[in-house]
Amino acid sequence: MKPYVREKKSFTQSEIPQSTCFEGGYLVSVNSGWRSIRPEIDTNKCVGCEQCYLYCPDGVISVKEGKAQIDYDFCKGCGICSKICRPGAIRMEAEHK
Repeated sequence: MKPYVREKKSFTQSEIPQSTCFEGGYLVSVNSGWRSIRPEIDTNKCVGCEQCYLYCPDGVISVKEGKAQIDYDFCKGCGICSKICRPGAIRMEAEHK
C-alpha cells in the first residue's frame, strides 16, 4: 500500500493565518450557561508561570501583575488549566447559579 503524498505548496507570509481562533482571533460568543464546573484561582499560590495561559484552548486566561485571571464569560470549564497548574493554584469548583 502506497502512502498518500500531498504536493508541496509554498505560502507567503500574508497567507498564513494570524491565529487559530474563529473570526480573526477573537472570542465572539459568551458561554451559554451549560458549564457545570469552573476554575477558581488561589492568588496566594499562583506564581505567574503562565502555563495555564499557554494551555487554555479558549484563550480566556490572562496574567496581570504576575497572577492569572480568567474571563468566565468565555470559559467552558474544561479543566485543562487546573491539570497543568503545578503549584496547585487552580482548582475546579461547582458552578454557582
